[in-house]
Amino acid sequence: MDYFFYPKSVAIFGSFRKGSIAREILRNVVEGGFEGKIIPVNPKGGEVEVAGRKFKVRERLDEGVDVSIIVIPAKLVPGLIRELKGLTKGAVVISAGFSEVGNVELEKELVEAAKEAGIRIIGPNCAGIFGVHGKFFGSFEVRVRPGGLALISQSGAFGGAALAMGNEEGVGFSAFVSYGNASDLDESDFLRYFADDPNTKVIALYIEGVKDGKKFMEALKYATSKKPVIILKAGKSKSGARAAQSHTGSLAGSYEIYKAVFKQTGAIEVEEMEELFDAAKAFEMYSRAGRRVAVVTNSGGPGVLATDKVERLGLEIAKLSDKTIEELKTFLPPQCSVKNPIDLIADADYDRYRRTIEVVCKDENVDSILVICVPPIFIPSEEIARAVIDAKCDKPIIVNFMAGELVRKGIKILEKEGIKNFPTPERAAKALYWLSSR
Repeated sequence: MDYFFYPKSVAIFGSFRKGSIAREILRNVVEGGFEGKIIPVNPKGGEVEVAGRKFKVRERLDEGVDVSIIVIPAKLVPGLIRELKGLTKGAVVISAGFSEVGNVELEKELVEAAKEAGIRIIGPNCAGIFGVHGKFFGSFEVRVRPGGLALISQSGAFGGAALAMGNEEGVGFSAFVSYGNASDLDESDFLRYFADDPNTKVIALYIEGVKDGKKFMEALKYATSKKPVIILKAGKSKSGARAAQSHTGSLAGSYEIYKAVFKQTGAIEVEEMEELFDAAKAFEMYSRAGRRVAVVTNSGGPGVLATDKVERLGLEIAKLSDKTIEELKTFLPPQCSVKNPIDLIADADYDRYRRTIEVVCKDENVDSILVICVPPIFIPSEEIARAVIDAKCDKPIIVNFMAGELVRKGIKILEKEGIKNFPTPERAAKALYWLSSR
């Protein structure tokens, strides 16, 4: 499916008047820096200008392209697909008005037309796709920074919100696909594809329901054998299941069955969007972590909160060796607590953090370190960020810098080095829990 996510040419079918979806997709493709051929198509022809580039709108597609994005009335889509035989490898059908509103026969006609034409379909009733490393933003959703997360979303609106939230959270994406009604390609196909995609480190999946349970389970098993798969399942309650069926026309089924499948295949299930991104951030940095955690903090309260959460999640607060404790005592002020959690007290500076992290990291009883920073106004957060970066440590380090304006500059420094921040001690602890569950 490289032609979808790393295309060299794209055709966009639809109206290009101001405010139209096809025009916004064209704008996204251009502004996103797509380096291949771009062909807008509309039977009326004409010209369209977006982002300082002028395009002649062709009345029909008369040369081959890798992928076609279709935003025309639903009833016209099957006919267009037949016309595209031999001219496109894949089609992303944004158009709604198929099985999700009861037009099952029209969707069947679309699938039959695609089979006859030898064209693979994403959609219909979807928000489009991104191939971020291919600089291809074939959607009307907000563009994202490059990274390692592939987001597969049954819901276009959820996908759009998730992309925006990912930007806020500092998450980098390899790809995004909203697959809507899954008339042809479905979540299982994308799980297998991203499992083998070299730019994808972690896969996140939002699903309401699947149509082929066996296919899904086999694909999920394959994907989790290659990389972490994080799943947010909607439609768990009876009312939610009914809503899911009316939304994308799929059967949500019994949640207990899904839960068992996730457990058997080693997928990581999360409860909400915030958790999805926290898990994704953790796996972008590390492939896994052990269960024994050391907490390093300059504030007692957050250190206690982190300790409580670590233990509630079934992880261990690591018992530091006598050697580690004695070495910490050689340079830490006597007011500091050298038992885990290690409290460096409020005036902890660059040197105190860096040396503590390095000493604790050498302890054989420690698998990972949770570093908390609540900087006083006289110690800039940038200083502590550099201490985390400079510390010589080969074990996973999860950071919680809080809060707000006080730590903004420090967080930026960390992010430049690929270190993601978790805004609360509890969320940082949960990140270590997910890493330990692999």
